[in-house]
Amino acid sequence: MTGLKKSLGRKDLIIYGLAILTPTAVYAVYGVVQQVSRGHAVLSYLAAMVAMLFTAVSYGRMASAFPQAGSTYTYARKSLHPSIGFLAGWAMILDYVLIPLLSSIFVSLTAHRLMPEIPFAAWSFLFCAIITVTNVFGIEVTKRANEIMLAIMCVSAAWFVGAALFHGAPARADAIYNPATFALQPLMLGTGIATLSYLGFDAVSTLAEDTRDPRRDIAFATVMVCLLQTAICVAIAYLATLVWPAERPVADVETVILDISRLIGGQSLFGFNTFVVIVAGVASSLASLAGASRLLYGMGRDRVLPASIFAHLHPRYATPVRSVLLMGVLSFIGSLLISFQQVVELVNFGAFAGFVLVNCSVIAHYYLRRGHRSGLHFLTNLVFPAIGALVCIYIWLSLSKDAKTTGFLWLGIGVIYLAFLTKGFRKPLEKTWELPS
Repeated sequence: MTGLKKSLGRKDLIIYGLAILTPTAVYAVYGVVQQVSRGHAVLSYLAAMVAMLFTAVSYGRMASAFPQAGSTYTYARKSLHPSIGFLAGWAMILDYVLIPLLSSIFVSLTAHRLMPEIPFAAWSFLFCAIITVTNVFGIEVTKRANEIMLAIMCVSAAWFVGAALFHGAPARADAIYNPATFALQPLMLGTGIATLSYLGFDAVSTLAEDTRDPRRDIAFATVMVCLLQTAICVAIAYLATLVWPAERPVADVETVILDISRLIGGQSLFGFNTFVVIVAGVASSLASLAGASRLLYGMGRDRVLPASIFAHLHPRYATPVRSVLLMGVLSFIGSLLISFQQVVELVNFGAFAGFVLVNCSVIAHYYLRRGHRSGLHFLTNLVFPAIGALVCIYIWLSLSKDAKTTGFLWLGIGVIYLAFLTKGFRKPLEKTWELPS
């Protein structure tokens, strides 16, 4: 087998992107965003969309220039420097490895609470086994699973929107902007949390070598995923605010969306949305594990990770099977050792570190190296990626102290490993590991 199977089109990429983001991602964080932004959840999501859209455009442009597996790692390696590319990939490993782990913990906790007689470890093993085996069988199987689960999540979002409209809460301008409570700092805090609903859109670019026409379709799908996610999140956040105003007390901000579901749709909508929370976790983990295995495949093929493990493809299914199995094992072990909150913070660290470098890659490749600087190119190749990088740096540096400490420790380990690969930075970062036969 000489490469990944090219079988995905635009629709498949959009479904994959929405599956990893999940249209119901707003359910988990709406209450917290509404609280910290002082009732401006809708504005927070719109601000987060602006921040992510600049970076989404940068991912699309880099996918057109380098339509290869590896995504962030590949773009930084080819545009900035091989060592910077390695550290970008190392940072994104933190992101891609932890997203399926995050879903594993959340879904297993939810299932354990519904059926406490079954141990948490058993739920986690079952969940990790399902997503691992599905990914081993190939991108076609993963694609079909994503389509089914995405349809379930879309039904949930549509039911919620319809029930909220039927509930009859009158439209109010202060559901979007309330001058009595608005302040920039709380809005930015809300924006930082709202970006959790967008993390993972970049994984679309990891499927470049699974895509029939990556130069055309990756950019389109990445931007469309961000726009569609915004439309869904803003609609749900706005209607939820109409039904349950910010000044109305809640028992638990983390689960207020389920309280709203019960209010507008009764026990049936409440029960269905509780089930959908589990479905969303499975969908996100399936898609993110596929993206993570492609990132590791790209780094293994370039011999900056052991090629015998990470560059190996299954002879029948054309999947990076050893990377997939490793990811499944790490997700299971990690779910038993790490808390949900710790994983959330570390996911953000890896993601935004990678986002900054992808925006810088656009400037380096198009504006500096290729000299595309006149007219509209001045905006697309310098201004837009610079704005994207600055916004991502702001959010990155706003993370908690624990997240930054652990994240920089991970990067430090990456630097030590890089020094080992390059014999103390004296040799080029290439042909480090022997490729498999």
